[in-house]
Amino acid sequence: MDTNPDLPRQTMGEFLGELAARLPAPGAGAVAAIEAALAASLVAMVGRFTTDEEHAQLVGEVVAAADGRRAAALEAAADDETAFTAVAEAMKLPRGTEEEKEARRRAVAEAQLAAARPPQAILGIAAELVGLAERVLPVANRNLVSDVAAATAAALAAATTALLAVETNLAGLDDDGAAADLAAAAETVDDVRRRAGEVEAAVRKAIRG
Repeated sequence: MDTNPDLPRQTMGEFLGELAARLPAPGAGAVAAIEAALAASLVAMVGRFTTDEEHAQLVGEVVAAADGRRAAALEAAADDETAFTAVAEAMKLPRGTEEEKEARRRAVAEAQLAAARPPQAILGIAAELVGLAERVLPVANRNLVSDVAAATAAALAAATTALLAVETNLAGLDDDGAAADLAAAAETVDDVRRRAGEVEAAVRKAIRG
């Protein structure tokens, strides 16, 4: 089994095998990143099949941005695996004395704060991808409008999963910054959900003619 968190060079089967195994990572954070990467890939694919010269500049910008977001999502997945492994290691620290307990508590809290950053990045990526879908939908190849809605559905799944990962790492921390980050993450998911729903409704209307 390939335990190097370099997702771009893993096969899907290898990743799923690691996900199913009794390993500290990958987990929900990496899944959120893959969902975001799938959304980015769909947006880029729709753009590449949209060949109307009138909209070439807009479509080119969308494709380039989607490709960039796909790469960022895969990077976040690798970062998530590394960060979550650090949390697991911190939890193994000794706690036989009061000093050890306090040192372990601090180490776990620091590791959890760090582990929240990759899924927070995925939340931002998911929101950006919905924005790209909104931009490309009005000019998209009519045969592929359903893929635009599929992209926003994948982005919403990424955001929802990422929020769960953020909550897992930050909910128990007595930290004002963590509380603010949790509130911001929840607001992002609400926004992504609303906008993804609007894209889906527009696509269904287009499909029905």
